[in-house]
Amino acid sequence: MTFRIRAITLDLDDTLWPIAPAIDRAEQALDTWLATHAPRAAAQWPLAVRQRLRLQVDAERPEMAHDMTAQRQWMLERMFAEAGEDPALVHGAFEAYFAARCEVEHYPDTLDALERLAMRVPLASVSNGNACLTRIGLMPLFRFQLGAREHGAAKPTPSIYLEACQRLGVAPHDVLHVGDDVELDVVGAARAGLRTCWIDRRNEHWPRHDVRPDLHFTDLAALADWLDAHLATEHHAA
Repeated sequence: MTFRIRAITLDLDDTLWPIAPAIDRAEQALDTWLATHAPRAAAQWPLAVRQRLRLQVDAERPEMAHDMTAQRQWMLERMFAEAGEDPALVHGAFEAYFAARCEVEHYPDTLDALERLAMRVPLASVSNGNACLTRIGLMPLFRFQLGAREHGAAKPTPSIYLEACQRLGVAPHDVLHVGDDVELDVVGAARAGLRTCWIDRRNEHWPRHDVRPDLHFTDLAALADWLDAHLATEHHAA
Protein backbone atom coordinates (compact mmCIF):
# COMPACT_ATOMS: atom_id res chain seq x y z
CA MET A 1 0.00 0.00 0.00
CA THR A 2 1.44 3.37 -1.01
CA PHE A 3 0.56 6.67 0.65
CA ARG A 4 2.43 9.52 2.29
CA ILE A 5 2.95 9.73 6.05
CA ARG A 6 4.10 13.10 7.35
CA ALA A 7 2.99 12.75 10.99
CA ILE A 8 1.52 10.17 13.37
CA THR A 9 -1.10 10.56 16.06
CA LEU A 10 -1.34 7.84 18.68
CA ASP A 11 -3.91 6.61 21.13
CA LEU A 12 -2.50 5.86 24.60
CA ASP A 13 -4.45 3.39 26.77
CA ASP A 14 -4.30 -0.20 25.44
CA THR A 15 -2.09 1.03 22.59
CA LEU A 16 1.10 2.00 24.46
CA TRP A 17 0.28 0.23 27.74
CA PRO A 18 -2.56 -1.93 29.13
CA ILE A 19 -5.03 0.27 30.99
CA ALA A 20 -6.59 -2.29 33.36
CA PRO A 21 -3.52 -2.73 35.61
CA ALA A 22 -3.09 1.05 35.89
CA ILE A 23 -6.73 1.54 36.93
CA ASP A 24 -6.50 -1.31 39.44
CA ARG A 25 -3.36 0.28 40.89
CA ALA A 26 -5.06 3.68 41.05
CA GLU A 27 -8.11 2.31 42.88
CA GLN A 28 -5.86 0.52 45.37
CA ALA A 29 -3.90 3.73 45.94
CA LEU A 30 -7.16 5.60 46.56
CA ASP A 31 -8.30 2.95 49.06
CA THR A 32 -5.02 3.31 50.95
CA TRP A 33 -5.24 7.11 50.96
CA LEU A 34 -8.87 7.12 52.14
CA ALA A 35 -8.14 4.68 54.96
CA THR A 36 -5.47 7.04 56.28
CA HIS A 37 -6.93 10.49 55.60
CA ALA A 38 -10.71 10.03 55.26
CA PRO A 39 -11.77 6.90 57.15
CA ARG A 40 -15.50 7.65 57.01
CA ALA A 41 -15.35 7.86 53.22
CA ALA A 42 -13.26 4.67 53.14
CA ALA A 43 -15.93 2.81 55.11
CA GLN A 44 -18.84 4.15 53.07
CA TRP A 45 -17.27 3.91 49.62
CA PRO A 46 -15.43 0.63 49.02
CA LEU A 47 -14.51 -0.13 45.42
CA ALA A 48 -17.74 -1.94 44.52
CA VAL A 49 -19.82 1.00 45.71
CA ARG A 50 -17.54 3.47 43.91
CA GLN A 51 -18.05 1.53 40.72
CA ARG A 52 -21.81 1.98 41.01
CA LEU A 53 -21.26 5.68 41.62
CA ARG A 54 -19.20 5.78 38.43
CA LEU A 55 -22.24 4.58 36.50
CA GLN A 56 -24.26 7.39 38.06
CA VAL A 57 -21.88 9.92 36.53
CA ASP A 58 -22.90 8.76 33.07
CA ALA A 59 -26.58 9.02 33.94
CA GLU A 60 -26.54 12.29 35.89
CA ARG A 61 -23.71 14.24 34.29
CA PRO A 62 -23.60 13.45 30.54
CA GLU A 63 -21.77 16.73 29.93
CA MET A 64 -18.76 15.12 31.63
CA ALA A 65 -18.64 12.16 29.25
CA HIS A 66 -15.45 13.43 27.55
CA ASP A 67 -13.68 14.48 30.77
CA MET A 68 -12.43 11.65 32.97
CA THR A 69 -10.67 14.05 35.33
CA ALA A 70 -13.88 15.98 35.98
CA GLN A 71 -15.79 12.71 36.42
CA ARG A 72 -13.36 11.48 39.07
CA GLN A 73 -13.32 14.81 40.90
CA TRP A 74 -17.14 14.92 40.91
CA MET A 75 -17.21 11.41 42.35
CA LEU A 76 -14.79 12.32 45.12
CA GLU A 77 -16.69 15.48 45.99
CA ARG A 78 -19.92 13.48 46.29
CA MET A 79 -18.24 10.73 48.31
CA PHE A 80 -16.75 13.19 50.77
CA ALA A 81 -19.97 15.18 51.12
CA GLU A 82 -22.10 12.12 51.84
CA ALA A 83 -19.52 10.72 54.29
CA GLY A 84 -19.18 14.04 56.12
CA GLU A 85 -15.51 14.43 55.26
CA ASP A 86 -13.64 17.70 54.81
CA PRO A 87 -14.10 18.75 51.13
CA ALA A 88 -10.60 20.23 51.21
CA LEU A 89 -9.30 16.64 51.17
CA VAL A 90 -10.63 16.00 47.67
CA HIS A 91 -7.48 17.34 46.03
CA GLY A 92 -5.23 14.96 47.96
CA ALA A 93 -7.49 12.00 47.20
CA PHE A 94 -7.49 12.78 43.50
CA GLU A 95 -3.71 13.17 43.45
CA ALA A 96 -3.26 9.77 45.11
CA TYR A 97 -5.49 8.19 42.48
CA PHE A 98 -4.03 10.03 39.50
CA ALA A 99 -0.38 9.49 40.42
CA ALA A 100 -0.98 5.74 40.49
CA ARG A 101 -3.04 5.91 37.30
CA CYS A 102 0.04 7.32 35.55
CA GLU A 103 2.29 4.50 36.80
CA VAL A 104 1.77 2.54 33.61
CA GLU A 105 3.60 -0.58 32.52
CA HIS A 106 4.48 -0.24 28.85
CA TYR A 107 4.04 -3.07 26.42
CA PRO A 108 7.50 -4.58 25.70
CA ASP A 109 7.70 -3.00 22.24
CA THR A 110 6.45 0.49 23.16
CA LEU A 111 9.53 2.49 24.13
CA ASP A 112 11.86 1.33 21.36
CA ALA A 113 9.12 1.66 18.74
CA LEU A 114 8.17 5.17 19.85
CA GLU A 115 11.79 6.28 19.69
CA ARG A 116 12.11 4.88 16.18
CA LEU A 117 8.86 6.49 15.03
CA ALA A 118 9.80 9.85 16.56
CA MET A 119 13.07 9.85 14.62
CA ARG A 120 11.10 9.57 11.38
CA VAL A 121 8.03 11.82 11.76
CA PRO A 122 6.41 14.12 14.36
CA LEU A 123 4.28 12.31 16.93
CA ALA A 124 1.24 13.56 18.84
CA SER A 125 -1.17 11.78 21.15
CA VAL A 126 -4.94 11.87 20.72
CA SER A 127 -6.72 10.17 23.59
CA ASN A 128 -10.03 10.06 25.40
CA GLY A 129 -8.21 9.16 28.61
CA ASN A 130 -6.47 11.47 31.05
CA ALA A 131 -3.02 9.89 31.34
CA CYS A 132 -0.26 12.49 31.56
CA LEU A 133 2.69 11.89 29.23
CA THR A 134 4.86 14.24 31.28
CA ARG A 135 4.37 12.19 34.43
CA ILE A 136 4.84 8.98 32.48
CA GLY A 137 8.08 10.29 30.96
CA LEU A 138 7.18 10.06 27.27
CA MET A 139 6.52 13.73 26.52
CA PRO A 140 9.98 14.33 24.96
CA LEU A 141 8.97 11.99 22.12
CA PHE A 142 5.75 13.88 21.34
CA ARG A 143 5.05 17.30 19.86
CA PHE A 144 1.95 17.62 22.05
CA GLN A 145 -0.74 15.72 23.90
CA LEU A 146 -4.37 16.32 22.92
CA GLY A 147 -7.01 14.85 25.20
CA ALA A 148 -10.78 14.85 25.01
CA ARG A 149 -10.82 16.97 28.17
CA GLU A 150 -8.77 19.75 26.53
CA HIS A 151 -10.54 19.53 23.19
CA GLY A 152 -14.02 19.50 24.63
CA ALA A 153 -15.19 16.38 22.80
CA ALA A 154 -14.08 12.78 22.61
CA LYS A 155 -13.14 10.40 19.84
CA PRO A 156 -14.73 9.47 17.46
CA THR A 157 -15.85 13.11 17.03
CA PRO A 158 -14.03 14.23 13.84
CA SER A 159 -12.96 17.57 15.30
CA ILE A 160 -10.47 16.07 17.76
CA TYR A 161 -8.46 14.38 15.00
CA LEU A 162 -8.66 17.49 12.84
CA GLU A 163 -7.41 19.72 15.66
CA ALA A 164 -4.41 17.43 16.00
CA CYS A 165 -3.70 17.68 12.26
CA GLN A 166 -4.00 21.45 12.39
CA ARG A 167 -1.60 21.69 15.31
CA LEU A 168 0.84 19.42 13.48
CA GLY A 169 0.54 21.56 10.35
CA VAL A 170 -0.11 18.46 8.25
CA ALA A 171 -3.10 17.67 6.02
CA PRO A 172 -5.30 14.88 7.42
CA HIS A 173 -4.61 12.53 4.51
CA ASP A 174 -0.89 12.71 5.37
CA VAL A 175 -1.44 11.87 9.06
CA LEU A 176 -1.58 8.28 10.31
CA HIS A 177 -3.70 7.69 13.41
CA VAL A 178 -2.66 4.63 15.40
CA GLY A 179 -4.71 2.87 18.04
CA ASP A 180 -6.33 -0.29 19.35
CA ASP A 181 -10.01 0.63 19.28
CA VAL A 182 -11.99 -0.25 16.16
CA GLU A 183 -14.52 2.58 16.46
CA LEU A 184 -12.56 5.30 18.26
CA ASP A 185 -9.22 4.91 16.53
CA VAL A 186 -9.93 3.48 13.08
CA VAL A 187 -13.49 4.29 12.07
CA GLY A 188 -13.46 7.75 13.69
CA ALA A 189 -10.10 8.78 12.28
CA ALA A 190 -10.88 7.40 8.82
CA ARG A 191 -14.11 9.38 8.67
CA ALA A 192 -12.14 12.51 9.59
CA GLY A 193 -9.91 11.90 6.56
CA LEU A 194 -6.82 10.48 8.27
CA ARG A 195 -4.94 7.32 7.40
CA THR A 196 -5.35 4.63 10.04
CA CYS A 197 -3.39 1.83 11.68
CA TRP A 198 -5.08 -0.76 13.88
CA ILE A 199 -2.82 -2.13 16.64
CA ASP A 200 -4.36 -5.53 17.20
CA ARG A 201 -2.40 -7.05 20.09
CA ARG A 202 -4.88 -9.93 20.50
CA ASN A 203 -4.52 -10.92 16.83
CA GLU A 204 -8.23 -10.63 16.11
CA HIS A 205 -10.12 -10.33 12.83
CA TRP A 206 -11.26 -6.92 11.63
CA PRO A 207 -15.01 -6.86 12.40
CA ARG A 208 -16.36 -4.35 9.87
CA HIS A 209 -16.92 -4.35 6.10
CA ASP A 210 -17.67 -0.67 5.46
CA VAL A 211 -14.42 0.76 6.87
CA ARG A 212 -11.03 -0.91 7.04
CA PRO A 213 -7.70 0.25 8.47
CA ASP A 214 -4.96 1.23 6.05
CA LEU A 215 -2.51 -0.76 8.17
CA HIS A 216 -3.00 -3.65 10.59
CA PHE A 217 -0.23 -4.78 12.97
CA THR A 218 -0.03 -6.73 16.21
CA ASP A 219 2.33 -4.24 17.86
CA LEU A 220 4.11 -0.92 17.44
CA ALA A 221 7.42 -2.58 16.54
CA ALA A 222 5.83 -3.85 13.32
CA LEU A 223 4.60 -0.33 12.56
CA ALA A 224 8.10 1.08 13.11
CA ASP A 225 9.50 -1.55 10.75
CA TRP A 226 6.89 -0.64 8.15
CA LEU A 227 7.59 3.08 8.46
CA ASP A 228 11.34 2.57 8.09
CA ALA A 229 10.81 0.58 4.89
CA HIS A 230 8.06 2.89 3.61
CA LEU A 231 10.10 6.08 4.01
CA ALA A 232 13.20 4.43 2.57
CA THR A 233 11.21 3.39 -0.52
CA GLU A 234 9.66 6.87 -0.79
CA HIS A 235 13.10 8.52 -0.57
CA HIS A 236 14.53 6.16 -3.20
CA ALA A 237 11.62 6.86 -5.54
CA ALA A 238 12.12 10.61 -5.15
